[in-house]
Amino acid sequence: MTATGPADAPDVVDVVALGESMVALLPTRPGRLADVPSFDRGIGGAESNVVCALAAAGHPARWVSRVGADGFGDHLVETIGSYGVDVSRVRRDPDRPTGVYFRTAGDRAGDDHEVAYYRAGSAASAMSAGAVDLDAVRAGRVLHLTGITAALSATCLGLLRELTAPRPGRPLVSFDVNHRPRLWTDGNSPRVLLELARGADLVFVGEDEAADVWGLDDVDAVRHALPGPEVLVVKQGARGATVFDREHVLHVPAPRVDVVAAVGAGDAFAAGFLSATLRGLPARDRLRHGHLTAAAALTVPGDLAPPPSRDHADRLAALDDTAWGRLRLGPGWTQAPAAPEEAPTP
Repeated sequence: MTATGPADAPDVVDVVALGESMVALLPTRPGRLADVPSFDRGIGGAESNVVCALAAAGHPARWVSRVGADGFGDHLVETIGSYGVDVSRVRRDPDRPTGVYFRTAGDRAGDDHEVAYYRAGSAASAMSAGAVDLDAVRAGRVLHLTGITAALSATCLGLLRELTAPRPGRPLVSFDVNHRPRLWTDGNSPRVLLELARGADLVFVGEDEAADVWGLDDVDAVRHALPGPEVLVVKQGARGATVFDREHVLHVPAPRVDVVAAVGAGDAFAAGFLSATLRGLPARDRLRHGHLTAAAALTVPGDLAPPPSRDHADRLAALDDTAWGRLRLGPGWTQAPAAPEEAPTP
């Protein structure tokens, strides 16, 4: 990293992500939260997931947030920092706690899945334009934000409005809609999320998410609603993803994946796409790198997974359409030594 301006100015990194991370209490066995006797500790946070994956892929990355002056805050800062992420601009709040949540072991899409959040009044909810280091936030080639932060508090929403407002010399602003219905109690999510997305340069949104939030039923309708962002990525689950930019409308199918846990894939996709964007790769390869990083997350139990090595991912992304269509990825694929065209499923 290289310094810019005065000696106390923040180093410029590839990606800065701002948002809340929480301590996740993950059950040691299946069952209702009422019945699970013990939990393992992990971390959970869309923005920190993205920068952890990017740092693991070799990109200088920074996470900016607020955590409590408590043991859970220590755990978050230490764990995220262990991925190589710069956590020096995370502020500690002596009066508010670090957020935590509990979840059951089942698939999040299942009817029996439970999540219990304890984040109201958290340290991160006190973020504001005056309570974070804006110079450090803007000192990246890419600034990654999500709609989750906008739902935490009025001051957090004000901060996101400040960061997505037109400004000379701002970094490329990446915005993942990441709609969390339980966080929006005022019914304003469609309007607010559309406003923030229109202020970004690069937007990620799920096709089903766009239907739920905005009533948009196909990718063209999403682009019509969001004509401003230079790049729009509509994620379509197992069917793949479509990218709109000033030159292309391109759909790239996802490889077949033997899913272990359907968690963390959206954040991993964003990390893979952003990594390829930072490297100046073409649109098709950006989508393929997104799919590959998502497949790494889908084939492990938790939210975070080591991405494939850059060489491995580049070889797979360079496959012709026929070989890409045959690709099948299972647990352990990121470490598999077999040739990619053999589509191993370890």
